[in-house]
Amino acid sequence: MNTANLATALLFALAAAVAPAAYGQEAQVTDDPSSPVVEDAAPAEVLEPMDEGVQPGAELGGEPARGEAEAEQVEGAPGAESVTEGTVEAAEPEALFAMPDLPVIGVPIPGGVNYQPAVTELAHDTHWLSHWVHGIMVAIVALVMTLLAIVIFRFNARSNPTPGRFTHNTRLEIGWTLGPVLILILIGSFSLPILFKQLEIPEPDLTVKTTGNQWYWSYEYPDNEFSFESIMLTREELPEHGYSDDLYLLATDTALVVPVGAVVKLQVTASDVIHSWAMPAFGVKMDGIPGRLNETWFQVEEPGIFFGQCSELCGKDHAYMPITVRALEQADFDAWLDWAIDEYGGTRGDADVALAD
Repeated sequence: MNTANLATALLFALAAAVAPAAYGQEAQVTDDPSSPVVEDAAPAEVLEPMDEGVQPGAELGGEPARGEAEAEQVEGAPGAESVTEGTVEAAEPEALFAMPDLPVIGVPIPGGVNYQPAVTELAHDTHWLSHWVHGIMVAIVALVMTLLAIVIFRFNARSNPTPGRFTHNTRLEIGWTLGPVLILILIGSFSLPILFKQLEIPEPDLTVKTTGNQWYWSYEYPDNEFSFESIMLTREELPEHGYSDDLYLLATDTALVVPVGAVVKLQVTASDVIHSWAMPAFGVKMDGIPGRLNETWFQVEEPGIFFGQCSELCGKDHAYMPITVRALEQADFDAWLDWAIDEYGGTRGDADVALAD
């Protein structure tokens, strides 16, 4: 038992002597000369003051300061801060697209009785067909009026007191049956090719999808993946957008923009009820039907502003659903397209309009 107690005491003494040295702590001073003495830890090293030639924030080894290195990386960028000079260059604002001055060409005239000026091949063909058919109508009316005048003045009771007793004339009946048939065949031989021409779309330079809504139009440029809405301007908003007061009920806040000379494929649909996209100066009128995509095309011959309206009764605000189209020269259209892509969040794809010289 005494041996065990002695061994335990030695272990405690050894632990008390070793522990302060292991943890860097100051040992307690005892009167026992055999107890180990632990020296105090050396004081922490004091850093010397920074050399005068080293700037705050500079790294050792002569490397440039972090702020200066970043400034060099963005040198010339708009709004970059100069660390050495302490100045900030303001970024230049993006230049907005300035729409060129365009003549108003396709617009209804109060009291007008003729068509709007034709600016597409389809409109020229349609106008020619209309004038030609009207010429046939005038000839038919003149023939009928002449026959009525002969009957009135030659076969009245005074001029012809004894009327004829015949009831049939085979040659006359064949003539007035075949005559209208031949006239209809003649008209159809010219009108049908013009009608089919509106639906036989050439290789397009630009594709635009328009959607009729109650009561405004939406336009989408699928090649560049952006779209916007076109809403009628109030009378007070006309001067702000550069329109005169007489264009009220015709002008919209945004316009369908197309390049002059480009073949534009127009896709027409609707989101609610049947609408009809009609542009008289283009000779284009195509119904927009929900769930169906109709297509036609046009190729504008000269720059200008053109107005149309929805031509299908579509509800209470049917009369307040105008259409505005602006035709620009190719260079102006390219500038507008760049602006529109940035404005509406589009993309610059391979399908951008690039007309051959």
